[in-house]
Amino acid sequence: MVRSGGRNRHLSFDVLGTPIFEENDTNSSINRSKSDPPALETDVASDPEKRNRRKRRNKSSEKKAAADSLDKTNGDKFDSEIYNSSVSKTVVYEEMSVPEEKSVVSIEFRNLHGGELRQRSLISLREENEDENENENENENENFNGGSKEVQGVIDGMRSSKLEREESLDWRRLMAQKDPNFLLYVEKSPLKYYIEEMNCGNSLRTTSTLANEEDRERVYDTIFRLPWRCELLISVGYFVCFDSFLSIVTVMPIRLVMVAWRSLNARHFKRPSAAELSDFGCFVALACGVFLLQQTDISLIYHIIRGQGTIKLYVLYNVLEIFDKMCQSFGGDVLHTLFNSAEGLANCEQETGYWLGRFLSDEVLAVAASIVHSFVLLAESITLSTCVVAHNNALLALLVSNNFAEIKSSVFKRFSRDNVQVMVYSDSVERFHISAFILFVFAQYTVEAEYPWFEKFLVNASMVYICEIMIDVIKHSFIAKFNDIKPIVFSEFLEDLCRQRLKLEAENGKKKLTFVPLAPACVIIRVLCPVYAAYLPQGPFLWRLVCIFLLSAITFMMLTTLKMMVGMGLQKHAIWYLERCQKRKLHCD
Repeated sequence: MVRSGGRNRHLSFDVLGTPIFEENDTNSSINRSKSDPPALETDVASDPEKRNRRKRRNKSSEKKAAADSLDKTNGDKFDSEIYNSSVSKTVVYEEMSVPEEKSVVSIEFRNLHGGELRQRSLISLREENEDENENENENENENFNGGSKEVQGVIDGMRSSKLEREESLDWRRLMAQKDPNFLLYVEKSPLKYYIEEMNCGNSLRTTSTLANEEDRERVYDTIFRLPWRCELLISVGYFVCFDSFLSIVTVMPIRLVMVAWRSLNARHFKRPSAAELSDFGCFVALACGVFLLQQTDISLIYHIIRGQGTIKLYVLYNVLEIFDKMCQSFGGDVLHTLFNSAEGLANCEQETGYWLGRFLSDEVLAVAASIVHSFVLLAESITLSTCVVAHNNALLALLVSNNFAEIKSSVFKRFSRDNVQVMVYSDSVERFHISAFILFVFAQYTVEAEYPWFEKFLVNASMVYICEIMIDVIKHSFIAKFNDIKPIVFSEFLEDLCRQRLKLEAENGKKKLTFVPLAPACVIIRVLCPVYAAYLPQGPFLWRLVCIFLLSAITFMMLTTLKMMVGMGLQKHAIWYLERCQKRKLHCD
């Protein structure tokens, strides 16, 4: 925006009235300014009247020049102040009215093409304009003084805000206001800083906090209380699985023989009960699994696993362990379905054909699941045996990779209470499977080893068991720590397991230990048969049959005795623990 500075603009045409140049007229002339050629000035000087008019015009132009110089001085002063204010990043514009200059020009044209041009200026009007300009200059000076004060106030405000902003951006001053010792920290020497660090006390004060009683209890729970209760729960679960396995190989055959004897002596057909149908289904699945495993060449599988170089032994063992857990879970569901169909077939009065077909279909599915699971366990047993026999520390590599992979996959995850209970039960089942694998290795050493092997077998078996116990304890201790699970929770899990062992009704939502002993029983029977065959005496066929019968009877009696000891021990422990829990609850109430 261009500013006029309060000056009036005077439009002046100083055109001298002279005759217009006409064609073929050499005497015609025109009055011109000083910038005109000298030849024309001689014509102006020749006329006295025009000379006087010239003088009056010069006087008025001098007055105008004086007024213009004054306005220019005021305008330059105002422009300089505005420029100085623009340096402080503040420009204030004020709208001022610029009055139009009043000039009256009467122009008459004669002889449009070359006539005389005349200008008649009214001097009186010009003098009035000069008076008005003086008044306007005074008013503008007053307005300018007032506006300059306002501009100065705005400039001072902006300068103060700028200073405040600069002070707020001063990091040292800001930190000094919040922490009076900040400048001391910054300005101190390295030696003083190191001396203060030595004398300030605990060097971990910035990265650790003081523990309370709850934190202390958590530490001792992780180290002492929880490992003991966890190992007690897994051990009881292991013996529950062992008792179920002994029931399959000792109680179930006796019950089937009794049912068959009663059916032969009965004159009328009697529908079997649900328990008898369930025993029959389990026996069929066990017999099919043992028969198919007897047709399997273990030596061939052993050399295939040992000779291959594509997959490492510990990788193969981890893969088979995953399939083992999957088959265990699926086999439990199939077995529950079979028991349900057996109960429906035993209690149905109508639609017997429907329930019979359902029971047979579930039986086929149970046999297939048992066979698949048996082959998986057999392959896993052969892989572990290969690692034990190998001389390149393959067993150590297998234990390290398997156990630490288990810790990595479970410790740093979130688990609920029910998930932890299922995991503990799964570890109990896994420990029983490891016992079956160790028994398989023992049988292989007994049959095929030709050098002193018992000491090496004990070392390897102890290494496997110790690693398994340590990994289970560490895993569950840190899972309980990270998920804020108290040791008393594992005592509650043990209480539920004792109720399950005594066949008491569990509360709704309580998890149960699920274990299907069919596949481990198939593998153990398949492994022990070559051992008995190796120690049978040579002689006639009848003598060999007698020896087989005697060995079988002795083995059965030993297993039955073991079953009674384990079963009665579990029963007494369950009763004692439930009574103890009941007394503790009464004491707490």
